[in-house]
Amino acid sequence: MYFVYLIQCGDGTFYTGIAKDVERRFLEHKAGKGARYTRARRVVKILHTEKFNDKSQALRREAQIKGWRREKKLNLIKFGKPIT
Repeated sequence: MYFVYLIQCGDGTFYTGIAKDVERRFLEHKAGKGARYTRARRVVKILHTEKFNDKSQALRREAQIKGWRREKKLNLIKFGKPIT
């Protein structure tokens, strides 16, 4: 099982990633052991997660979300789906 997650950073930006264990990965980000992006910004909270059966599906979804503008990500967080 893989999860795509969105985290809010201290500067108000979002970080999107994948993990098998979102809570563990979030704690790694908080400890400064995550991605360079989150090391440079303090992570605040997990905003959204989605579950996938295989890694390739999760990677595709991660790439899709990373390509979105902020407004679309906010709609995903608020409504569980982007508003196009």
